[in-house]
This record gives sequence, structure tokens and C-alpha cells, in this order.
Amino acid sequence: MVKAEISPRTTPASTPGARILIVGGGYVGMYTALRLQRKLRSGEAEVIVVSPDPYMTYQPFLPEAAAGNISPRHVVVPLRRVLEKCTIIIGEATAIDHSRRTATLKTLASEEEKGDGTVEIGYDELVLAPGSVSRTLPVPGLAEHGIGFKTVEEAIGLRNHVIEQMDIASSTRDPAIRDAALTFVFVGGGYAGVEALAELEDMARYASRYYHNIKADDLKWILVEATGRILPEVGDEMGRYAVRELRARNIDVRLETRLESCEDRVAVLSDGARFRTRTVVWTAGVKPHPVLAASGLPLNGRGRLKCTATLAVEGTEHAWGAGDAAAVPDLTADETGALCAPNAQHAVRQAGVLAANIVASLRDEPLQDYRHAYAGSVASLGLHKGVAHVYGRKLKGYPAWLMHRVYHLSRVPTFNRKARVLAEWTLSGLFKREIVSLGSLEHPRAEFELAAGGERPKDT
Repeated sequence: MVKAEISPRTTPASTPGARILIVGGGYVGMYTALRLQRKLRSGEAEVIVVSPDPYMTYQPFLPEAAAGNISPRHVVVPLRRVLEKCTIIIGEATAIDHSRRTATLKTLASEEEKGDGTVEIGYDELVLAPGSVSRTLPVPGLAEHGIGFKTVEEAIGLRNHVIEQMDIASSTRDPAIRDAALTFVFVGGGYAGVEALAELEDMARYASRYYHNIKADDLKWILVEATGRILPEVGDEMGRYAVRELRARNIDVRLETRLESCEDRVAVLSDGARFRTRTVVWTAGVKPHPVLAASGLPLNGRGRLKCTATLAVEGTEHAWGAGDAAAVPDLTADETGALCAPNAQHAVRQAGVLAANIVASLRDEPLQDYRHAYAGSVASLGLHKGVAHVYGRKLKGYPAWLMHRVYHLSRVPTFNRKARVLAEWTLSGLFKREIVSLGSLEHPRAEFELAAGGERPKDT
């Protein structure tokens, strides 16, 4: 193990100059650090944020980024610019020893360093907010052919992939290859799956007008959902409307159906259907980040941190959690023992309470409980189409789509990002969509390697 540049601390949390270690740079991590740097007095504490990426991704905008409505760089918020008073370490926590108040990190320089390539740093207060990772199942062929949709890189890669498949279909004479290229299977009927499919179908439908031998009806879109409904967050009525809306666009929505195999580029469903396809997008849920299991802190049956209403880890001092990683009691729910849903709405609001409680803890002041009644949900179904269930009101079509954009624009961090997103929306309404695939971005050295005698990377 390599000695950390930032040495371990042994001072108690109440001592001035305490170190606050935040694991994760997502909603909770960034917003907690942002509020801490505003609330802490000079010299009261230092804040260290450990994140695998130098930016926070505003995930609700990933479908629009995939469709080309928003530039990818405007979907992310650079941590170093926003968190000017914090120390940013690009890496991942691989283990936590809270008894010693130390965390083991693997950084970008790990492969260059001697030993096991990890560093150890100490802390006085720990915030575990690593978020979640994609939950996959042992479906034959999924690891080889599946595409995720959780990061901005995956969103842009999927956009390039869809346009490339249209290029393949347009240039081949083999009907089997053409059919597989124009068949797109999405697994998972939650926000990510439905919005990604709807936005990309909208984009591909528009793009088809520029292909001399591809019509919009030639494209086959399939949504596979294991339960009997989609978008459960917007309620049963709006979920049923969303199904009708998608099916009216010739999207094959298959409820109570599972993906059983996608080997050899053939998607086999539990209802017996088989589709030749070069595109299987997996959005069937998430699971807690592996670092939680390596923390030694108390977890619930689903692998999330057991937290109190003050966002402190249950039965543990100087450890905090929020967001996807934490099981936080929902004090506004009628049901006893109910937990806050692991979504962005709760994560952003929990971050504010979490930062305030950490500061209060350092100053030996009373802590406050987290309370927030769920306001509702909005979902986009493509350009000018959407569903919403907000404060008891149900909207669909253009009003819901407009509410979706207004709400998320208000939630995007920093005025700079809000202005850029709004400008792009305005320009996209005045000019035509961009339908260019930049798939070569995934292999930027391909041309040079080919010129140097190598082989061009094969399409996956």
C-alpha cells in the first residue's frame, strides 16, 4: 500500500480542522460538499471528495443527450470548478475501516505506482454517497452484447451506435443483417429504459428521412418489462397512458416478459419471441455500490446503509449516508417503516440536511431530521410528449413534456449550466437535428494504429 499524500488523521471530530471525507461525487456528494464549503468557517474543517469522475452527471438529461437535444458537456458539472474550496481526488474507495477512520483508495495513478497501487487516507467524518451501479442478471450473452445507460459516455455511445446501425442497414444487401441492425431491444420499463427508448426512437424516426432506403416503419423498437406496468413512479393511470402512447408509435411494449438470452445477436424473450438484433440496452434496475459491503458499516437487507432520520449511520458515530446508498426513514409516509425512495429528488434535498447536520455535529449543536413529502414525477416520451404526476395533478402530452423540461432545468446545478441547456433547447427548436454518428470517438487512435500496421477495431 502506498502512503497517501494526504496523511491519516487521528484528531477527534470536534477538534477544529477536522477532515470530512465524502465518498462519491454524484448528487449527494457534490451538493453536500457545495453546502459544506459555504457553511464551514475558515479553518473549521477540510472537505475531501473522492469520485471516479471529475464531474457530476445530471442523469435525467441523459436521454436528451442521447437524442442530441443537449450537448454531452452540458449534462455534467465539473467538480473542481464548483467545489473550489474542496480537495478533489479522482479515484474510488475500495475499503473503509471506520474503527481506524481510514479509507483505502484506488486512484488514476494506481497502475503507475508500485505495490498494490492503493493509497490510504484518514478522516474524522465520513460521508458515504457512492450511489449505485447497474444490476445485471446472468442472462446468456448479456455481458458480451448488452449496452448500459447510466453514464454520459454510455448515452453518447448508444446514440452513435443507433445511427451506425442505420448506416449498416442502408449499405447491406443481406436482409438478415439489415433486420438485426434495425431492431432495438430495451430491457427495463423504469425512467432510464422508457425515456432512452422514446428519445432515441424520436431521433431515429427523424434521421430515417435522410436515408434513401430506410423508412421510419422499417425500424423495430421493443420494450421488455418483467412487471405488468411501466413508469410506476407516475402512477398506474399515467403508466397505462405511456404504454398506449408508445404502442401508437409502433413500439412493441411487452409487459410481464423477461429477456432470457441474447447470445449470437438473437434476443430470446420469456414469451417465446425471438428477435435478431445488434442492440440490447439493459436498464433493468440498479444495486448498491460494492464499497458499502466493504465498509463494515450496518446494511439493510438490500445492501444499503442503515441510516437514521438525521442521516447518520445507525449505531455509528461520525459516519453519514444519503441518496441511493442509504436506507433513510420516510417520516412523511403513512406506512410505518417506509423508506425514502432512492431517487434524485430525495438525494438533492437530503444533501442539504446532511451538510447542516455535519456542521451541527462539529459545533455540538442539535441535529435535524430529514423530512420531504414526495412531490411527484415527470417523464419524457420524446419531443413534445410526456407524462407527469405532480402534487396530485396528472398531465400528459405537451403540458407534461413542458413541465418535465421546466422542472429539470430548475434542478440543474449552477446558473452556467442552466443557461447553456436553455440556449441549446432554443437553438434545437430553430434548427434541424444533428444526425451524425461520431463513433470514432470511442477509438480515437484507430486511424493512427491502422496507418502503423495495426487492425481497425471491430464493431461490437
